[in-house]
Amino acid sequence: MSDTAWLDQIKWNDDGLVPVVTQDSLSLRLLTHAWINREALALTLAEGRAVYWSRSRQKIWRKGEESGNVQQIRDILLDCDGDTVCYLVEQVGGIACHTGRESCFYRQLNTDGSQTSWQVTDPVLKDPATMYSARAQATNMNDNGSHD
Repeated sequence: MSDTAWLDQIKWNDDGLVPVVTQDSLSLRLLTHAWINREALALTLAEGRAVYWSRSRQKIWRKGEESGNVQQIRDILLDCDGDTVCYLVEQVGGIACHTGRESCFYRQLNTDGSQTSWQVTDPVLKDPATMYSARAQATNMNDNGSHD
């Protein structure tokens, strides 16, 4: 078996990407959803930190390169279909989201009352303006304001 045979077992999409969900290794809280290619996953393994593929910038990005909120890899999992990866990480600084929150999943569907709506459940722990320059913040998000 070659050194990259493990990468061949992943069902990459037509763009050579696969989704990756990231969870805190201790609390198992879902932190982020992003994309990786073969290079990003190989770099993640080699460096021991979360590396992703930015679809909008068409390049590799290392979590925390601008904000300092690095994700140290504790384990890498592949789902049963081979088409989704999960990073279990230690979230350095306690902030995974570009909004300055612990998790990108900080809105919960509220079905109480007469109207269904999204309710913000997590506080902003750090002002994004202090984590990113204006340019970095704009390029760390795709058009709908989410991570690539």
